[in-house]
Amino acid sequence: MTTEAEEIERLKAEIRELRNIIDEKPGKMVGNSGEMREVYKQIKKCAKNDAQVLIYGNDGTGKELTAHTIAELSARKEQPFVVMGCANLSEGFGNPANTFESELFGYERGAFIGANSRHLGKAEIANGGTLFLDDVSALSPKNQEILLRFMQDQSFYRQGGNIHLHSDVRLIAASSKNLESLMQQKLFREDLFYRLNIVQISLPDLAQRKSDILLLAEHFISQVNLKYGTHVVRLSTPAIDMLMSYHWPGNVQELENCIERAALATSDDCIHSHNLPPTLQTDESARKPMLPNKIAPLSTLMDTYEKEILSEALKRNGGNMSAAARDLSISPRVMHYKVHRLNINISE
Repeated sequence: MTTEAEEIERLKAEIRELRNIIDEKPGKMVGNSGEMREVYKQIKKCAKNDAQVLIYGNDGTGKELTAHTIAELSARKEQPFVVMGCANLSEGFGNPANTFESELFGYERGAFIGANSRHLGKAEIANGGTLFLDDVSALSPKNQEILLRFMQDQSFYRQGGNIHLHSDVRLIAASSKNLESLMQQKLFREDLFYRLNIVQISLPDLAQRKSDILLLAEHFISQVNLKYGTHVVRLSTPAIDMLMSYHWPGNVQELENCIERAALATSDDCIHSHNLPPTLQTDESARKPMLPNKIAPLSTLMDTYEKEILSEALKRNGGNMSAAARDLSISPRVMHYKVHRLNINISE
């Protein structure tokens, strides 16, 4: 039987672990996986200086959130964070207001037909803060040259203007395509690549960080409850099985959309499997249930899932807790605590 002193020590250890996790997670990032902890370390390093950052990640992995988090932790946190999408910006054909140059530098009244008033560009709006360039791989050769010239001394003219302007911005770029590969194909300027790629952060797909899925689901449920006044508090076990076995091609963004739709579709306080989108319900008969077929509080289900992961890691390492801890990117102390808390038999 557990004594009161042992229970107090257990609670203290749990509090210490939670504090360590909170300290590791910057800003609004969610996830405790080893992959994300490495990302957190890189974010914190990037926030300490003004070096250019290149963020790689497939669609939906959280590139903009990562850039915003870097800005929020940096010395520029009180200054603007401005997002500029580089896709679908022309080189001057069609609407002159929709060119990369107009969007980046702005234009004066009368610069072209339809320019009825002065328009400030993203570079000017972001002065003193951070300018996030999304989909930088989509830039044409001409637009790459325009960006490179700006990066050399951060000076520019508004279109149709003759006043030489300067903007002190930190540039963070993002791409879902490998810029080095594009550079080798002569589709991306080598000099621009090396200017952008001072520090590189690669974001994992959700399929590579499956241990974060339930944490993210819980986070999105809380957001939906706040946004719509719903009262969802749990996921059914079949719903969890579906979430955990799906391959998530749309990554975190797809999971967020899935949880929002399901939370609005349910008629009680639980998200059931039939509330999830049809894409998650294919091959349900072939899906191996991960948990007992019952409804339980999310914290209980997460403990059950965590116990399965830890037990599997221990089996793979012959019961060696230090080796299992290395595999899971946690410290031996945390491993020992979790084994004790979850009552895992390491001899099994």
